[in-house]
Amino acid sequence: MRILAIDTSCGAASAAIVDSGEIEPLAVVSRVMARGHAEALGPMVEEAALSVEGGLATLDRIVVTAGPGSFTGIRVGLAMARAMALALGVPVVGVSTLAALAAPLLSEPRPGVIAAAIDARHGSVYFQLFEASGRPLGSPRCDALRECVRGIGAGPALLTGDAAALVATEAHRTGLPYDLGSAADAPNIVAVARMGLALDPAANPARPLYVKPPDARPNTAEPIARAPR
Repeated sequence: MRILAIDTSCGAASAAIVDSGEIEPLAVVSRVMARGHAEALGPMVEEAALSVEGGLATLDRIVVTAGPGSFTGIRVGLAMARAMALALGVPVVGVSTLAALAAPLLSEPRPGVIAAAIDARHGSVYFQLFEASGRPLGSPRCDALRECVRGIGAGPALLTGDAAALVATEAHRTGLPYDLGSAADAPNIVAVARMGLALDPAANPARPLYVKPPDARPNTAEPIARAPR
């Protein structure tokens, strides 16, 4: 089975094509960027497809990170994945960005838990804990740093995500043992592809996982007065 993986949920835009029968990915394109995902993603997918014999026509499935993370980035990735899946007539799988961040650490079994954290701004982080086996310890949530560290318990914690350093600072303050050595700011796109190969599209739809409401909200005040015609 051949799959295209897409991630624009954090501070990078990435695309990869992976075949379940191959050890190495067929194509990987990834660029760090704070903004501009919408403009960058299409050419990146095209670049990946052109490097694979048969191109997009050989795809059997598409996987995309569905959040939490950047509101705009999540929408960009999901829109691209859904549109391509419809055009190609293949299923699309959605995976949690936090689970995708934790996935590469499962091959490094160590005592304690894996803590994936993404900066949610305003002193909060998107956060989820996982056992070394990969089993989630609770659902993704958005919380203050202090509450996230408190949720880790006695530790130790293997930290990852672009807010790992923030969590580490709070953990250090409270005396919680932690490890930052394998932290990544964005999901490993090949790990995202491997997750997409293993998951059932019917049970893992490509729907946004926002966790918290958007910072921008409709104005509930009186409408702007208009001059009479």
